[in-house]
Amino acid sequence: MIPTKKGYSLFKTAGKVVTLGTALLMALPLDALACTQVYVGPKATDNGNVYVGRTEDYNPRHGKVFGIQQPRTNPTFSSAESNFEWTYNGTTHRYTYVRDVAGDWDGRQDAYSEAGTNDAGVSVSATLTTDYNSKIAAVDPCGNEVEGSETGIGEYTLGDVLLACSGSAREGVQLLGNIIKEHGSFDCNQIIITDANETWVFMQLSGHQWCAVNLTAAAPDKVSVNPNIGKLKFQVDLNDPNVCLHSEDMVKTAEQAGTATYFDAEKTQFDVATSYGAADPGPGQYTRYAQGHAHFGDILSKDNYTLDPNKGVTDIVDTQLLFTPGKTGITLMDSMKALCARGQNTAFDANLNKKFYSIGNNRNVEGNLFQVRQGMSSDVATIQWENLSRLEFGLFLPSYSALLTEVDTNIYPTIDKFTTEHTGASERKDSVEAAMDASTENGSLDYTIMDINTLAYNNRDDLAKPVRTYLDALQKQIIAQQDMVDTVMQATPAAERSALANNAHKVISQQAYNKLHNLLTEMREWLNGDKSSAFVPSDWNADTNDTKGPIYYAASAVAPTITKVSDSSTVMVNETATLSVESNIPDGVKGSDQFLKVAWFNKATGEQIAEGASFNADTSQAGTTEYYAVVHNTLSGKTVTSDVVSVTVKAQPAATEDPQANKPMPNKTNKVRGGKLPKTGDSANMAVASVMGIAGVALALAAVDHKRKNH
Repeated sequence: MIPTKKGYSLFKTAGKVVTLGTALLMALPLDALACTQVYVGPKATDNGNVYVGRTEDYNPRHGKVFGIQQPRTNPTFSSAESNFEWTYNGTTHRYTYVRDVAGDWDGRQDAYSEAGTNDAGVSVSATLTTDYNSKIAAVDPCGNEVEGSETGIGEYTLGDVLLACSGSAREGVQLLGNIIKEHGSFDCNQIIITDANETWVFMQLSGHQWCAVNLTAAAPDKVSVNPNIGKLKFQVDLNDPNVCLHSEDMVKTAEQAGTATYFDAEKTQFDVATSYGAADPGPGQYTRYAQGHAHFGDILSKDNYTLDPNKGVTDIVDTQLLFTPGKTGITLMDSMKALCARGQNTAFDANLNKKFYSIGNNRNVEGNLFQVRQGMSSDVATIQWENLSRLEFGLFLPSYSALLTEVDTNIYPTIDKFTTEHTGASERKDSVEAAMDASTENGSLDYTIMDINTLAYNNRDDLAKPVRTYLDALQKQIIAQQDMVDTVMQATPAAERSALANNAHKVISQQAYNKLHNLLTEMREWLNGDKSSAFVPSDWNADTNDTKGPIYYAASAVAPTITKVSDSSTVMVNETATLSVESNIPDGVKGSDQFLKVAWFNKATGEQIAEGASFNADTSQAGTTEYYAVVHNTLSGKTVTSDVVSVTVKAQPAATEDPQANKPMPNKTNKVRGGKLPKTGDSANMAVASVMGIAGVALALAAVDHKRKNH
């Protein structure tokens, strides 16, 4: 039996919690409380990364909040599900979280921090509800067994305690073990605790017993899919602290309960899972187990399971925590798909049989997958891929959560600002009416993905394929562009990495929200229309089998590049001098240059004088002016400055006189040739004639005077 995880919020009536027995009668089938945990070892992946995470399952329209918990000093952790209370002495780590909305917990803002990474690089995915058998429960009961006086640490608080107080994954394992020893466990769970060096699965086996396995040390070439089953067997050296840590009385408690089981006749190799787990976890769990194995290429043999067409898989002979996948080079996309698998093309296909439960279902409320690059610096080793809300028709977005100090609160409203009117009448009802009502939206990514899922899930024949195909294209683009972002991140000085992480997360969140909300709007319009033609997103290009416009994420990290700038030039006053610069965003994504902005500056004054890729310099006055361009990538905030370009303006030369104007006349007779007589109106010729006439008169007078003197 799977204990009620959120019974306090789900079954409140007039502010009072009803009993678990009554609650189970009111609730959805028990499978609705399920989650699925996935681990892919570094030797099973295509790049040596570890992929680990889980789905959180609860109700179809249950809101979740992604945010940042800032460091605190000497905090006390408590639970609304039990009387657990524990104080940490010191300053806690900053970390990301995915919490329940405050309205589910009478205003409390600390519930169910399901997934996150802290500033020390420790990541937690918590929790996977498991079980224990009745004999163990009789000897060492969990704290939720006693109604009215519930005790122990449980899912409500686990994530917060581990992320706030763990400096490494191993430290987190030891911390939780000590807390359980002192305070006990509220219920049975498995928790993933990982860092750049180790990935652990921590098992709360009973009230005070626990066991933790270092998966990367014990099974680097294996895969694990656990759908809430406590009896999944694993065989490791329990006495090797590099591989396993556990409570002191783990074996002794099972012996007292009469359930102790061993792998060997000599009873030297204790079988933890069989000794503690419930014998029959139920068809919902078995069916998901079979679907998960099939997804990774490990199809269960027909003699290993029993299939009921009305229930799904009702029994599996051999259940293992770890298995060898049937394919090699498992990718990030493969691992993401595992968290929304529905047994496609198998005997367990939930798309063909609505009576079968599935990993990807309409009760997923979020999914997380941690991409761990072993051996890297702790601040960048882990990328948290978060699918906020349901997974079948969702989108995983990346963040460097160890570095993240802020989020876009328009897309990720804070817990105190997250309104829940858009949920509908009840979060347990997958209300198409609520999803169609745009008037109650709160602008969150969570509700956008939730609405897409509600509409596609409940109109599967018409919407499932085109919507999932479109989302897959977006997911592939994001994964591809993450490689470029990561290259820049690793080359960025440590002191500047948080700023890059914040901006990259903001950009991908905004870009994804815009794409997804446009898709949602078109789905609503199509459902409200005549439906005469098949639904196709307007952003879909059937010829390329991709989106018409790409998502722009890599551009959030890179600086622009200048490829050409004008040469210096010399012009005359008032002549045109055009300066230009050519640049791009080197992200390999078509169309990203739209985010470039160019400004021109006067070098001497520092004054901005123009905007745009080109401009005409001022040439109204003589002189030399130096200019430079600053190219700005508006998505990354990064700039690049061009070389200095000078424009020299020369004055026009002064006007010059006719060189013949003041030259003396030649000392010779100017005879007029035939055909060249002066003409009336020819001022030059008339002037010559006048001069000659005056000269003749002067000669005549001189002759007369000479005669007078001689006589």
